Amino acid sequence: MDVVPFVDLVAQYHSIKKEVDAAINKVLMQCNFILGTEVEEFEAAFARFIGVTHGIAVSSGLDALRLTLHALGIGEGDEVIVPANTFIATALAVSAIRAKPVLVDCDRNTYNIDPELIEPAVTRRTRAIMPVHLTGQAADMNAILDVAKRRRLYVIEDAAQAHGTLHNGRACGSLGAAGGFSFYPGKNLGAYGDGGMVTTNDKELAAKLRRLRHYGQETKYHHHEKGVNARLDTLQAAVLKIKLKNLPNWNERRAKHAQRYRQLLEGVGDISFQKQVSFSTHVYHLFIIETDHRNELQKHLDGAGIHTNIHYPIPIHLQKAYKDLGHKVGDFPHAEQAAKRMLSLPMFSELTNAQIDRVTESIKEFFGRK
Repeated sequence: MDVVPFVDLVAQYHSIKKEVDAAINKVLMQCNFILGTEVEEFEAAFARFIGVTHGIAVSSGLDALRLTLHALGIGEGDEVIVPANTFIATALAVSAIRAKPVLVDCDRNTYNIDPELIEPAVTRRTRAIMPVHLTGQAADMNAILDVAKRRRLYVIEDAAQAHGTLHNGRACGSLGAAGGFSFYPGKNLGAYGDGGMVTTNDKELAAKLRRLRHYGQETKYHHHEKGVNARLDTLQAAVLKIKLKNLPNWNERRAKHAQRYRQLLEGVGDISFQKQVSFSTHVYHLFIIETDHRNELQKHLDGAGIHTNIHYPIPIHLQKAYKDLGHKVGDFPHAEQAAKRMLSLPMFSELTNAQIDRVTESIKEFFGRK
């Protein structure tokens, strides 16, 4: 049985193999593996892509958020508002700098943080809001920035799933004090390992982040502060620089795939889709459907050789790691409901119409038995 993978990184590699192999070989020949020329070139290219003046390449998306929080002076005793419906790394970045993540429920239809619930969660300890542009669609940044301005809070965008998403014509990652990106291999722009980036227009913040990622030094052995080792490898930067040129085309393909999914699954069973909003483009890092029969459907698709995923089966407030926050079942009902119903279908730029047809036919077959 031919498998329809959830993500096909091999197919993507073969589409750019010649360029990638040459870029890797160049780094190997130079043997400049730490903060080499390719890192600076990729930082500049990604900053231009997002529309900001500074890009600071780091070792992961979590480190992008963690170091940004630290660089802004947020720490122990402070609070940062984060969505309850997101990957745990968003909250872990806050915990890593000994601040407290304050969870806010999502909008049930968009899956992004509900801006109307943010201000009631603000206390005298709140220092920042960290919205996530989940699945590749922007959060309601106008409403979020309005709250932040009234309450004098930083806004740090978690744009790990939004490489190239536009909010009212401006790229995610350019709207707040800073944006944090992940280059985990399965992302729209993925490395061949871990990697991340901070984007900002703040010159001083950028300079501090460059020090923090590199032992707190500006020049070798001159340490201005207690930094860490959180640099992006030169090899990863070389690969990402090649991939960045292809990203707009890849994102366009994903949007076409999503449109085909929607057309073929409209009216099938009890399936519903993420609401599309007028103020944002969508780069479809994930394509999600919802159904009350999620677990049964996933099992059926797996048996048909179709790989799917669940983002995310256990909300942050119900994870053992965050038992200390004192939450219980029912505290964030929209995030909890989404966790029970959401199923991510295969989505990658090299996905074929034949593969999409196979996925949708199998879904129709499942609901035909109901």
